[in-house]
Amino acid sequence: MTRVGHGGHGDGTATAAAPTELFGHRGETAVLDGLLTRARGGSGGALVLWGEPGIGTSALLRYVHGQAADFVRLSHSATRPESDLPFAGLHGLLRPLADRVELLATAQAAAVRAALGLNGEPTDRLVVGAAVLSLLCGLAQRQPVLVVVDHGQWLDEATALCLGFVARRVGARPVVVVLADHCDPAARPWEGVADVRVDGLSDESAWQLVAAVAPLTDKATTRNMVREAGGNPLALHELATLGGDLDDAEHGRERGRPPVGPRLQRAFRAGIEALSPPAQLLTVLAAAEEHGDRLTVQRAGRAWGAGDAAWEEVTNTGLVHVAGNRVGFRHPVVSRAVYEGCGAATRRRAHRALAATMPDEAEDRAWHLAALAHGRDENVARLLERTAARSRLRGATKTAARAWWRAAELSAAPIDASQRLAEAARASWDAGWAATAERLLDEAERLAPGAHIARRSRGLRGIMEFTRGMPEMAHHFLITDMKRISEPGTALELGTLAMRAAWSVGRGDLRDSALELLLEDGVEGRTGLPGTPAWWSDDASADAAPADTPGAGDAAARARTTILPLLPPTPLALAWGIDKPTVDALRRRLPHLRRHSERARLAIVLAQTAMLDNAAGRWPQSESSATEGLRLAQDLGADHIASHCRTSLGWLAAARGDERAVAEATARTLETSLPQGVRALSAAAYWNRGMASLFHERPEEALDILVHLTEPGHGAEHRTIALLAAFDTAEAAVRVGRSDLADERIRVLEAWARRTEAPWARCAAHVTRGLLGGARAEGAFRAALDVPGARCHPLLYARAQLSYGEWLRRGRRRTDARVRIGAALEAFDRLGAEPLRQRAQREQDLTGPPGRRGGSDTPAVGRLTAQEQRVAQLAGEQLTNREIGVQLRISHRTVGHHLGNVFAKLGINTRSELSHLHAGSEPP
Repeated sequence: MTRVGHGGHGDGTATAAAPTELFGHRGETAVLDGLLTRARGGSGGALVLWGEPGIGTSALLRYVHGQAADFVRLSHSATRPESDLPFAGLHGLLRPLADRVELLATAQAAAVRAALGLNGEPTDRLVVGAAVLSLLCGLAQRQPVLVVVDHGQWLDEATALCLGFVARRVGARPVVVVLADHCDPAARPWEGVADVRVDGLSDESAWQLVAAVAPLTDKATTRNMVREAGGNPLALHELATLGGDLDDAEHGRERGRPPVGPRLQRAFRAGIEALSPPAQLLTVLAAAEEHGDRLTVQRAGRAWGAGDAAWEEVTNTGLVHVAGNRVGFRHPVVSRAVYEGCGAATRRRAHRALAATMPDEAEDRAWHLAALAHGRDENVARLLERTAARSRLRGATKTAARAWWRAAELSAAPIDASQRLAEAARASWDAGWAATAERLLDEAERLAPGAHIARRSRGLRGIMEFTRGMPEMAHHFLITDMKRISEPGTALELGTLAMRAAWSVGRGDLRDSALELLLEDGVEGRTGLPGTPAWWSDDASADAAPADTPGAGDAAARARTTILPLLPPTPLALAWGIDKPTVDALRRRLPHLRRHSERARLAIVLAQTAMLDNAAGRWPQSESSATEGLRLAQDLGADHIASHCRTSLGWLAAARGDERAVAEATARTLETSLPQGVRALSAAAYWNRGMASLFHERPEEALDILVHLTEPGHGAEHRTIALLAAFDTAEAAVRVGRSDLADERIRVLEAWARRTEAPWARCAAHVTRGLLGGARAEGAFRAALDVPGARCHPLLYARAQLSYGEWLRRGRRRTDARVRIGAALEAFDRLGAEPLRQRAQREQDLTGPPGRRGGSDTPAVGRLTAQEQRVAQLAGEQLTNREIGVQLRISHRTVGHHLGNVFAKLGINTRSELSHLHAGSEPP
């Protein structure tokens, strides 16, 4: 399945609350299914679904999207703020296909680039339409294509005309275009395209919806809800949530039922028109005053002659409720109906009256004046700019974004508009509006390109590229913008982000160039932390460590006082043994990010904490953080953050023994990380796969995967991840008889342990040395378990206990072995590491009395299958897997699989222990 683009959201005004299950609409779904069926047969088609807001068009779009899993799927949901931006909809729809634009004919490619704001050339709409048609038909040569566009009423005119052109011409190719609109398509740019008017639900389907939304509702109330909603799903949902307000809905039904959409608005307007003129004015003021400040509305009302009697009249209708100093409407639909139905002149009068009640410095005054403005008004733009700056300081990023955006619209000079758009783009990004941020930044650069955009957006172009694009390109943007920005904190943020980009692709030269700029900027002197940049190095060689490289104790203490941007990426923090202070610093940041709705930064911090929680054995917390971070990253379109979360979930799945989840998570990660060269993420995915194979007793398969982490030129080569996976690689190598490779990994671990004194590295190095056997094996195992701080990595420590216990059992020291293996078994059980728990349980069974081991008196070798015995015998004769495969006429991978089973059943780890099979004895 190929999945492209971003799915649309729900219907109209109640997206968050709308039910996700599709009720009724069997006729519409049959038409949609027919379109998909014809496309699978090679013929395309188009359809416009239209109906009033809330009637179910978005639900039908979600249905057809879900039914087209075998299609290339492009989707876009238009928004009101972008309805005046030419080709804004096309930009959202085609962004995932940017790399295919160059495959078009020269003129068509140039037209698309112009439409997307990538060059300053004039736009020929006919050529753009032909280009989009060619692009879709090209995609359809290999796989049917589905294009889904929601909220067509908010599409900009240029995009709407383009899609109408395309929709009327796709019949000869397996391309399906489905649009949803609130208006009759006969008067829209897609006139002539087949359309289906989406009508209300039948009573039966309406009852089913109420049962799903409000299952405790009694029959009488449900009956009233179904009658009042008129078949509109959103209206049903409103009434179900309003519950006891049905009596109010019954009040004033003289003009018919109040369904959602224009008729519902007319119904509310009818009720308002029945009020006295002062009371009507109060309702308009309450709708225009968005914060529900009763005192402000009351002061403005008195200026209009609306006194206490009018207040009483309004509240008696039930449309407006007052609680203390707060005033509000029963439902947002009511507020919209009042505001939008009162006429432009009345709205301007309301905003003027509200602004007159406020002091000059009030933030809301700027908004009311902006609502009055016609054309450019620099004075109001400056007021909004000050409002935006104050909003950002208190963390109200969404409000700040809207204020800067509106200020840009009112700006008289292009340079002022460009600067304000750049600010709006950054605030939008911080608020989690990624697509809007990108669009605003593009518009700022189009209006007036220059260094001011980097300063006002605080390096946003590089930040966006880092989260979802090419890290090397992100590094270029970040370094370039860092030189343009004089504010120290922002320069530090961009510089360390450039270092992260370089680290993620394994480019030490790029990391050093960013570090050099930071040092020139005096980062060490300003932070008072000389030597801190050493943490960004993952070279284990002795000559790589500068003289001021901190040891473990000093590193941990220093990390506790280091500002967050200077702390290295979490895999490096884990490698250096500063995981505890790093995760503490990240957790201290979380409440602030949640409180200020900084969704982009929140997703990053959640992804980082998840990996560190994995290592610390806090698996439920890790899963929760990674799942939340993944959801946020997907909403943002931040592919790399999403992949970071998936690798943490993949690590958990490998440890828990869920190979299907490992395969799914790693496949999704590699889809983006390999093409974009993000080696850190690719390496983490390979590590996940290698862990899963190793824990499921397939050491040769695990080794084949893990060696790629150190293979020069491979897409998964990455020094930090290879270092963290060194223990797994060495164990797999020992178990398949590759002592040379195991010894090489041991040397890397020992060198790193000497450089950093990190507890995990010291423990892993000792355990691996013990796995190789020899006279010093027991000393190595004991040293591993005695490393201070090793218990802070419970999975690693339990594996050390298990390895020591297995070594003791093979030496027939069963009592000692039982203690060690029992401790490991308890830890694996507590963590939920199922494959390792099963391995420990088998080992524990072998340490019991001879008559009870294995459940019978049968020698262990007797539990091998005939093929496993043949493989074991040849392996005991020191034949390689390929040589055994040739003799037995099976693949070398099958040989590895059989050997894994042999090792598990006999409780051994190396080929040298198989020599007993020649004599038919039980393994030691």
